[in-house]
Amino acid sequence: MELKAGMQLKSVVGTTEVVVIRAPDHPGTLTSGGEPMVGRDDDAAAGEVRSGSEGTVLLGKRYVDAAGSVEVLCTKPGDGALALDGEPLEVKSAKPLPSSD
Repeated sequence: MELKAGMQLKSVVGTTEVVVIRAPDHPGTLTSGGEPMVGRDDDAAAGEVRSGSEGTVLLGKRYVDAAGSVEVLCTKPGDGALALDGEPLEVKSAKPLPSSD
């Protein structure tokens, strides 16, 4: 699937919904709980979180891969860890402010 900024996706294994903020420059598969995510308006059969893909996605948090090529924002929390092509996405941390010495 070619991810594009602004795409709204949902999980087929839980209630998680995300919006793509930054898309990678190559096609990839964004998964939740080990299963590919689908468009927010698409119908999808309910599945189960795969072993090894457990986790919780938190509302309002941004998730990125290690290279920083993809960034998604959680708009609805749920179960099942996020990953891009099998690489887990982590919560994006705030950049530290410079000291005011």
